Amino acid sequence: QVQLVESGGGSVQAGGSLRLSCVVSGRTFGSYAMGWFRQAPGKQREFVAVISWAGGTIKYGDSVKGRFAISRDNAKGTVLLQMNSLRPEDTAVYYCAAARTAGIPSDYDYWGQGTQVTVSS
Repeated sequence: QVQLVESGGGSVQAGGSLRLSCVVSGRTFGSYAMGWFRQAPGKQREFVAVISWAGGTIKYGDSVKGRFAISRDNAKGTVLLQMNSLRPEDTAVYYCAAARTAGIPSDYDYWGQGTQVTVSS
């Protein structure tokens, strides 16, 4: 069983930065592509970023390009999301997800519980 635990959420003013962390346990971390998603109240879940298992392929959602950066440390079983120039519209619960594929997944097999990010104007 794979478990994903997010941390690093919190409250920040617009223009500020946060770094989210997701620790993966239970299986070989390097076998999974890792993604970040978010969901704001009353809205559908939105894709934020994804990184392939070896880290060679990265994609971002249009709304976060140039502001967010995803990275991973396979030795530590951790994936990070550095969020800069935060805006009030970035306010959401952020979820980490893992997919049993080497490339960019279309579906994910495991999800974390989420961490709240609140950006005030």
